[in-house]
Amino acid sequence: MYYEEACRYVIRLIRDTDTTEEIVQTTFVNIWEKREMINDQISFKSYLFRSAYNTALNYLKHKKVMANYVNKQQENFAVSKESYVSRQPDFELQKRIKEALEDLPPQCQRVFKMSREEGLKYHEIADELGISKKTVEVHMGKALKLLRASLADYLAIFLLFLNSL
Repeated sequence: MYYEEACRYVIRLIRDTDTTEEIVQTTFVNIWEKREMINDQISFKSYLFRSAYNTALNYLKHKKVMANYVNKQQENFAVSKESYVSRQPDFELQKRIKEALEDLPPQCQRVFKMSREEGLKYHEIADELGISKKTVEVHMGKALKLLRASLADYLAIFLLFLNSL
């Protein structure tokens, strides 16, 4: 008799049909289970609506607490993952990159460092070293190929490590 009216009342609070129906159903079940303790002197309709209202508020509070918890957990996970990743493999990776860079031919090494560490563009490197832009591209290609080959085993393990977090 009051189901649809209670649903219309609760949906204004919840704004979700499925959850509203669940709340109203739960309210009816709770009233049925406590029927022995309910005072006969009060209006059933007002008792129903007050119970539905309280159940809806409890749902919203719980939803807010859960959202805060999830956000906090995501923040904690991001911070711990970031700090763990930055601490663990960073030293080993830096060491391996430095060794691999030292193994490059001198001109490739110079071009690579100017590009990656100093942030110079290929035409700027070419102007500074007095070589053509195409030669800079060839040196960078060679440096990257040698670095990839030198760091291949380590990078595969490093990528597997990152994916496991």
